[in-house]
Amino acid sequence: MRLWMLLWISGALSQENLREKLFAFPEESNTSYVQIFPDHQGPFAEASVCMRSRSDLTRQYSLFSLATTNQSHEFVIYHYSSNYFFLYVNKLAQISSGLVLFINGKTYKDGKTWTTEISTDPCIIIGQRQYSYGGGFLASQSFVGEMTDVNMWDKALTDEDMMDYFADEEMSGNIIDWKALRYTIAGNVIIQPYSDPYPCEVI
Repeated sequence: MRLWMLLWISGALSQENLREKLFAFPEESNTSYVQIFPDHQGPFAEASVCMRSRSDLTRQYSLFSLATTNQSHEFVIYHYSSNYFFLYVNKLAQISSGLVLFINGKTYKDGKTWTTEISTDPCIIIGQRQYSYGGGFLASQSFVGEMTDVNMWDKALTDEDMMDYFADEEMSGNIIDWKALRYTIAGNVIIQPYSDPYPCEVI
C-alpha cells in the first residue's frame, strides 16, 4: 500500500527540506508543474544540474526547463527517445555541451563546447517545457513519473564531485538546494515520501 500526500498549496511559495521526498506527476497535462525559485538570479557562466527521475514514458518529455526573458530554451534537459537526452543551452541542442552528462551512472560526452552564459532572472520549471517565459506548455511534452534530488550549481562539477553525489547524497546546490527548496506547485503534482535512497534513475 502506497501512501500519497497531496499538497494543496498551488501558487503558494514554500521552502522545505525535501530529503527523502519526491514529486510525483501522475498524468499528462499542460497545467501541472513545479516552479523552483533559485537562490541566485545569475547570470551564470557555468552550470550543473543533478536530479533523479523515473518514468514509463517512451515519448518525448521535459525534465528541467530554465527560461529567461531573452530565451525560452536557455537551459533544458529533454528526453528524446529511449535513453537519449538532449541538453539545450541557449536554444542549441547537444547531447552534452562539453560537460559530462551522466545517465544511469554512465557518462556521455560529445566534446563540444561553446562560450555562452545563462542570463539573469531565470524561470525554472520541472515537469514541463517552456516555450515562453513561464508558460507555453504542451501536454504532449509533459513529464509523467517521479522526480527527486534536484540540485543546481553555478559551476561545472568534476567527475569526483558526481561520484560523491551518487555515493552519499550529501551535496547541495548553491542555486537550487533540494534540502532547502523554494517552490510552488501548479496542477496535479503530489509530494510523496520514499524509503529507498535510490528510487529513481540518475539523470
